[in-house]
Amino acid sequence: MTETGGLLELGAAGDPEAKGPPAADQEQGTDSGQPAYLVLARKYRPSTFEDLLGQEVLVRTLTNAFEQGRIAHAFLFVGVRGVGKTTTARIIARGLNCLSSDNPTVRPCGECASCTEALAERHLDILEIDGASHTGVDDVRELTDAAHYRPTTGRYKVYIVDEVHMLSQQAFNALLKTLEEPPAHVVFIFCTTEVRRVPVTVLSRCQRFDLLRVPQGLLVEHFRRIVELEAARIDDEALRLIARAADGSVRDGLSILDQAISHQGGVIEAPATRDMLGFADRTQVFDLFERIMAGEAAAALEQLTSLYAAGAEPRVVLEDMLGLTHWLSRICVAPESAEAPEVPEHERTRGRELAEQLSVPVLARTWQMILRALEEAGSAPDSRSAIEMAVIRLCFVADLPDPGALVRRLGTEGAATEADPAPAAAQQPAPSPGGQGRAVAAMPGGSQAVAEPASARPGAPPPAAGAPPRAGGGGGVGGNKKKRPPRR
Repeated sequence: MTETGGLLELGAAGDPEAKGPPAADQEQGTDSGQPAYLVLARKYRPSTFEDLLGQEVLVRTLTNAFEQGRIAHAFLFVGVRGVGKTTTARIIARGLNCLSSDNPTVRPCGECASCTEALAERHLDILEIDGASHTGVDDVRELTDAAHYRPTTGRYKVYIVDEVHMLSQQAFNALLKTLEEPPAHVVFIFCTTEVRRVPVTVLSRCQRFDLLRVPQGLLVEHFRRIVELEAARIDDEALRLIARAADGSVRDGLSILDQAISHQGGVIEAPATRDMLGFADRTQVFDLFERIMAGEAAAALEQLTSLYAAGAEPRVVLEDMLGLTHWLSRICVAPESAEAPEVPEHERTRGRELAEQLSVPVLARTWQMILRALEEAGSAPDSRSAIEMAVIRLCFVADLPDPGALVRRLGTEGAATEADPAPAAAQQPAPSPGGQGRAVAAMPGGSQAVAEPASARPGAPPPAAGAPPRAGGGGGVGGNKKKRPPRR
């Protein structure tokens, strides 16, 4: 059994010593008799638990369960696309029926008849069902009826249901009884990317395993080994770009790597990879962010136009700035975040400098504005115009104080006003020269504000009987004395 860099290569007849793809994949040939090209995601699919990337908890738990004979009758694998859910299910199915051992094993040999048929996808007792196309209750009824029959050649009859969340509610209900008390020779393995759509009654009958996103560092090393096996060359920056674009998915990363090898003729370099992915140069993203934080709107728009002319998508540029804002915020509160091994040295240096100049409230405000700009870009007729408007807004609020500083400034001004009452005395009302019961208050700029007496205001209540006359009152126009009716 040949193992190169943790990758097992299987031959055409299931022989692990032979180089090439599995037998099932070589059968798909062209009219000329030559085998069809096999994409990297299928060619280097893990065939044992040791080959799985970044799933140490899953591997340890299943290994102990097989060794102790504590194999559950139903498994549920949850995770994003391309992290190994279906691959793990197939490894379990082969391990349950491998004939090289008297008991189920986590290390299927790949040589026995059972493993060969499973690799060729011809095993009669391993049934893989697409939940997206078999959603009805009739499909589940056929499955449960067939489950009562004993396996044809293997120890167990294994049902792998991919995208199980696509089943209808009636189909889930029809599955519950068999799932709770299946025959001893039946094992169910469910895979899903949306566990919230799976009923809790199904979840309670399964052993659940959450598969994690693969860290970027592991992806970089994994892709480097595959590039060497493919006799290609790649630089470190291009590897980091592909791993970043994969977003924790091994399959996505291998698909991008496959495309990059074809695009660049076996010599993969960062500039061509960046253009292929529509990514912006990280150095230019830092420059754009610095110009925005400095409030230089014209220079920021020019930088954005330059990135767009170089092939970067404006929305991707905004997403890169959102990620940069998050990373700088982490450096502000946890400086050791800048020491991550996947961060290049020039980004680490510039990130520390920016984090020293910016505060967490300013970065939090920037995060909210960029997040809102991404929503606007999705609904605007022209996403580029919406993103340019967002850049302008960010530039014009860059020099504004954060809310905390504004509150502190208002509190300081209020305390100064209480300590110096002289300005407040100028606001005291003074009687008007006309003696009409109006108050005159000094206003800024030398103007005067005149306040009417309460009795002259519309809707004011009349004075109480026997009450003394108001200032300026009497028999005049503004007084409170009632006029006598004329004599007849």
